[in-house]
Amino acid sequence: MSEDHRKNLSEDSSPSSPGSPAPESGMSRRGAIGWILGAGSAVIGVLLAIPLVRMAFYPLFANSGANAWTDAGSMSGYDSLQTPARRLIQIETTDGWQRSLSKKVVYVTKAPNGKVRVLSAVCPHLGCEISWNAEKDEFLCPCHGSIFSPDGARIAGPTPRAMDSLPARIANGRLMVRYEYFSNLAPTKEVIS
Repeated sequence: MSEDHRKNLSEDSSPSSPGSPAPESGMSRRGAIGWILGAGSAVIGVLLAIPLVRMAFYPLFANSGANAWTDAGSMSGYDSLQTPARRLIQIETTDGWQRSLSKKVVYVTKAPNGKVRVLSAVCPHLGCEISWNAEKDEFLCPCHGSIFSPDGARIAGPTPRAMDSLPARIANGRLMVRYEYFSNLAPTKEVIS
């Protein structure tokens, strides 16, 4: 190779001198690949963050299921009701991210006016499970001796109020119950969930 040719090659690879024209201002191939990789990484990062954000804020927007109605049986089974009937109802509870099914005891009885009434089996005193005593024709709390009449009214004991009634309705010939939790030791019925 001639010396002139080497000189021309070295001048082409050297940085531009003050008197030479400026290089093109377009993006180089390396710059374009870097930009594409950066944008792709940002998109993937956002897509991966969406489930994490949804998980973090889920309890704020979740439906607790507190207003769900549960089937307590056919109304024809309660037409000739003389004493309170113990029923197990299945309720679904949502607590944050966890959804669970549980069975709760309720008593179906008749109010003094003859309408069907559903009572919670949780004692308003300290939350023990109340049971029906057919021999004495009364409800009895085994923990502290509170006594209730067949319609749930307080007779005796440390309980501050009568048994708590639950919302009930009739739909398509079925008794539907909405289970609720109440505050213990309160003189009046206070729904807590």
